[in-house]
Order: sequence, then structure tokens, then C-alpha cells
Amino acid sequence: MIQFTALDLALAWAVDALLGDPRFLSRIHPVVLTGNLVSFLEKILYGGESSARSRFLRGTLLWLLTVGTVLALSLGILFICAKIHPLLGRFACVYLAWTTIATRDLAAHVGRVAASLERGDLGGARRELSMIVGRDTENLPEGEVLRGAFETAAENSSDGIVAPLFYLALGGAFGLGPALGLAYKAVNTLDSMVGYKNAKYADFGKFSARADDLLNFIPARLTALFASLAAVFTLQRPLGALKIAFRDSRLHASPNSGWPEAAFAGAIGVKIGGVNFYRGIARQAPSIGEEKRLLDLPALKKALLLLWALSLAAMATFALALGLLLPPNC
Repeated sequence: MIQFTALDLALAWAVDALLGDPRFLSRIHPVVLTGNLVSFLEKILYGGESSARSRFLRGTLLWLLTVGTVLALSLGILFICAKIHPLLGRFACVYLAWTTIATRDLAAHVGRVAASLERGDLGGARRELSMIVGRDTENLPEGEVLRGAFETAAENSSDGIVAPLFYLALGGAFGLGPALGLAYKAVNTLDSMVGYKNAKYADFGKFSARADDLLNFIPARLTALFASLAAVFTLQRPLGALKIAFRDSRLHASPNSGWPEAAFAGAIGVKIGGVNFYRGIARQAPSIGEEKRLLDLPALKKALLLLWALSLAAMATFALALGLLLPPNC
């Protein structure tokens, strides 16, 4: 049984808050390595000329091989490190858990958009936004850049922060260490790489997309609750976060993304949604929230403050839960 304690979880969160994902570790980052594995397996398994059923089964096999490999390797690494020395096992737990959390990097990316706008550099803000969204950014006016950055901060607060912490704590409770958090990141990576509803991936990526929806079901709803709690400590609108989350989350095309987006909009009192362009093709996103204030630069900064408070609240909650679930000697 691999011990992953509340202290390990808190340390992993703190290291991420301080360092994020350093560039010198990027080539050996577990998420990067997982992406490389997905690309390698896709070349072997994808059958473009096969039937829809065959592509679905091949895509399911891709998911099983990827998640199974990540889970097996992470458990193996943790077991070997613990056998060599307990302190090395502890270090491995904290390091691997750290790589699943993305508070600092998410805040930094969104913060760079805000900083560019504050300098009056709209072109720079568009370029920074293009690094974190899939929509076209080349000709966006300032208001749409702000909306894109706000929605990204809100949506990714779930799959970049709350969900990894949730699965790290769950893994700790079941004696899997941080391996369950790494398996979740593999599921999330698969969805981002093959979970598209286009001609190429509609069948091949269907299992990956559905699995991601399933694993994010609870964390997305917890994110709305954490956003409301964070709004209390950041002097924003906690009841507004809950009201808009329960009212407008269902309007979103995704079964999960609407919860964090609506909660952030309600907490800050802005309206989000509108027309987004993807490779020149327009897609209408639903209108979410109430326009109590304009979605301006100060509102985006409030979203960043809310993001950090939400992350801290989630870590503290899951660490406390893990501490209560584990036996006292852990």
C-alpha cells in the first residue's frame, strides 16, 4: 500500500503554487510523456478507412492502453522508490502529485493576457490568449479577449485544479498514492487530443470524450461549490456563484464546463458567452450569468484572485478529508 498523506497533498500544492511547471522539466513532465504516448499509439491504432464501429473499438483500446500504462508505470515508480528508501518514496509522491496540479501555470497564462491589456498591447494580449484557447484570436476586440481569458480561467479551474486534487486525495485514501491523479491527467490528455466531434475523431475519440465527461462530473460540480466558498473570502458574491451555477450550467454544450464557468460569472457578476470562431467557423456559446458589472480588466483580475482562493480552498478540503480517512500512523 502506497502512503500518500494530507501533508504530501499540501506540499505538492505548495510546490506548484511556488514553481508551476519549470521549463527545464518540460520534456520529462508526465503529461508531456503521456501526450507522446497517445501520439505513438494513435499512429498504430487509428484506422481511417475502417468502419465506425472499428474506429470506436480502436479508440477504446487507445484509452485502455494509455490509462493502463500511466497507472502501471506510476505505481511501479512509487513502489520502487519506496523500497529504495522511505524518503525517496515520499519525494516521488510529492513530485508526481505536483505535476498534476496547474494553479500557477493557469494563473500565469491568464495573468499575461491581463498584463498585456494593462499595457495597452492588444496584439500581445491576443497572442497570449492564443496559447490557452482553441478559438481564433487574431482579430478579437479587447472585450472578446477579456471574455476568452475569463472563460479559460473558470473552465480550467475544474480540470486543472479541483479534479486533480480530488483524484489525488481519492488515490491516497485507496492506497494508490498519486497514481490516480496521474491516471486522471491521462484521461484529460486523451480528451484534449482525440476527443473532438469532427470527421476524424467522432468515432475514434468517442470513448475518450465520454470517459473525460464521466470523470469530471463530480469535480466540476465541486468546483462551483469551491468558487462560492472562495467568493466569501475574496469579498465577492458567494450566493451569486451558486445561483448562476445551478441556473445556467445546463445551458453549456458540455455537461461539466458550464458549472465552473457559471460559478465564476455569478461570483463576479458578469455575463459570458457569445460567438466564438474556430478556423473561421462561427459557434454560438450560450449566454451565462447576469451583467451586474462589465467584464473589464478589473473583473478579470477578480477572476484570478478567485482562482487562487478556490485552489487553496480545494486543497485544504481534500487534505482534511484525506487526513480524516487515513489511519493515524500514516
